[in-house]
Parts: sequence; C-alpha cells; structure tokens
Amino acid sequence: MHKRIERPEYLEQLIRFREKEVIKVVTGIRRCGKSTLFDLYCEYLVQDGVSKDQIIRVNMEDPDYHDIRDYMQLYDLIRQQMHSEKMNYILIDEVQNVPEFQKAVDGLYIKENCDVYITGSNAYLLSGELATLLAGRYVEIKMLPLSFKEYLSALGDKTDLMLKYQNYIQNGSFPYVVQLEKKRDIHAYLEGIYTSIILKDIMARYRIADTGGLDSVIRFMFDNVGNLCSATKIANTMTTAGRKIAISTVENYLGALTECFILYKAGRYDVKGKQYLTTGNKYYLCDMGLRYYLLGTKRADLGHILENVVYLELLRRGYEVYIGKVGNAEIDFIAIGEEGEEYYQVALTVMEESTLERELAPLESIRDHNPKYLLTMDFTPLTSHNGIKQWNVLEWLMK
Repeated sequence: MHKRIERPEYLEQLIRFREKEVIKVVTGIRRCGKSTLFDLYCEYLVQDGVSKDQIIRVNMEDPDYHDIRDYMQLYDLIRQQMHSEKMNYILIDEVQNVPEFQKAVDGLYIKENCDVYITGSNAYLLSGELATLLAGRYVEIKMLPLSFKEYLSALGDKTDLMLKYQNYIQNGSFPYVVQLEKKRDIHAYLEGIYTSIILKDIMARYRIADTGGLDSVIRFMFDNVGNLCSATKIANTMTTAGRKIAISTVENYLGALTECFILYKAGRYDVKGKQYLTTGNKYYLCDMGLRYYLLGTKRADLGHILENVVYLELLRRGYEVYIGKVGNAEIDFIAIGEEGEEYYQVALTVMEESTLERELAPLESIRDHNPKYLLTMDFTPLTSHNGIKQWNVLEWLMK
C-alpha cells in the first residue's frame, strides 16, 4: 500500500463546488494524481456523513469496465446504482475512453439528485462536442504533478533544499516517484508513463504512424524548454539535421502534446501596447523528470529548467501566464490573476553586478506599480531594488 499524498489545494476546489450545478472536470497528465484526488474526496464525503452507497465510482482504465463500449452502457451502469431519494455522487475516471461519453455525463447532470465529477488526461475532453453540449455547465480543475512544496511535504523532510531540488528536477514530480528510491526504478516508472502517453494518448488518438518523427519533435521540445519556438523553426532545424518534416505535421504534433498536457504553451504579451502577440511562443514541460529520462543530464540548461519550474508554479497558483515584451526587452513571465498583473524574472544567480543589472533592466522599464519579482537560486536575504523584490526561488516555491 503506497503512501497517499495529500493535495489540499485541489481537494478544497472539489469541496467548494460540491453539489453546485456544474460538472466538476479534473484534467491533467496521466499519473499526476487525479484518481487519488477522487479517493481523498470520497473519504471527505464519508467523514461528512455521506453513506458509501451514495458514492458511485467508475474508473474507465479498470479492466472491470472494459466491456463498456458506448455512452448508454455507461449511463445504464450508473443509473442502476443510483438512489432515487438521496444525492448521488458520481465520479468517473478517464471518461474520454467511452465514445460519446458527453451524452452520458449530460444525462446524469440534468438529474436533480446527481453531483457529477469526471477526470480526463486529454484536453480534447473539453473541446469539440463536449464543450458545445456542456457550455457553461462545467468547471475545470487543472491538475499538475507535485509542486516543490508538495514534494517536500511527501518526503516529510525540508532539510538540504538544494539537494531536494536537484532530485525534484531529475527524478520528476509524479506522486508515485516519491515512493521509489532506486534510480533504475524511477527510470522504469517514467519510461512507463512516457510510452503510455505516446502510444495511448497521442499515436492512437491522433492516428500518428511516424513514431520516429514524433519522437524527434518531442526530443527537440524537451531540449528547448523556455526557448522561443515556432513550427517553422522546428521543421527547418529537423530538415537541416536530415529528418525532413512538414510544418503542418509539426503543428499537429505540438497540438497533440499540449492536449495531452505534456507541454504547456505560453504566448507573448506586449506590456506597453497591452496586447497579446501572435508570434514567438515558448513551451514548457509538465515534468522535468521526463526530460531527464529522455535526454539524460547532458546539455541541461539549468536556467531554463528553473524557469520551467517557476512557470508551472504560477499555473498552480491560478495565474494566466505569458511571456512579457517591453520594447526590445523580454520579461520571463507576466502572471495575470484576480489582483491584476505581476512580473517575474528568473535567473540562476545574479551575484555578478552586470548580471543583476541585466535582469533588473526590463522590470525597471515598466512604469506601472504592479508587483515585480526577481527569483534566483542565490541564498541572500529578501532584497528590494527600487521596489523589485529579489527572492530566493526555493523559499518562494515553498510559500
């Protein structure tokens, strides 16, 4: 029995929407903890007085349910277990495995005594027909693998933060990795996640036959986290290296990788012009362990890896995140939240005066009074440079 990791922020969101007239949709990459979140939520419901027979769980990855071939079978299976007088809490894992599942979900949703929760490991879940059918009737809870703070909490040890951070980026942030001690076991586990996503979620769903081409694009993207990327640039680079690939094919692969939550696309935003830009996206990876699994430790740009960790943390904290453009300068991240905009620069170290000045310059050129942060690995006390807060990034990650 492996140790379960509490995920309070996600659990609180489910509790907040309990019995509200929306379908609760938990999305995220495979193995990021969606089923465990449902386990925790079911425990909460029972502790709150809900009887176990009011909770109906169906996991479409479980072989017990592999004979369910269409939405009517799923609907009938659940309906047979429902109470007519009491509230029914219906939790369906990996619902996208059932063709036309949205019809079953909608049929349950319209019943007064049904509270519906679903998970899916593909953003396709909320596109197309489902989005049309359920428009305005669902709330999406976007789940990521463990944050650094959750990772430390799972280890139960907050000493030697630098070593823990190195393990976090090399071994990865999937919850089960915390249970594994040997490098070869971690490697085998990450290999399993990687191949199941590539084979099940991408190649099968998008009918991709060229494994080699897809693998090359993935390797390119993993090697270029935090670099400005376009499908044209990727296609040209790969063609020059001897693997000819069409720009449209690269676009399709990038779309599939973002839909399966392996990659996250960050667009650009012009701070002075207050407008979103259509070119010059960056891509960030959902888990650094997958990068180390695929590419090893060679050519690891630790600055960009740190940037990736910060990007995901800002997403976890509920921000919309963009790359900032100020004149000709770039700001690593503009985080837009309920309170407005915040600006972030991320650097491994700014101990050299010239580096510090270079990192501060884009932030100093912004004339508004929104919060501005410089996050670094330097262990210096919290410092302010004309209102720009310099913060040790590990301490920031733990707040």
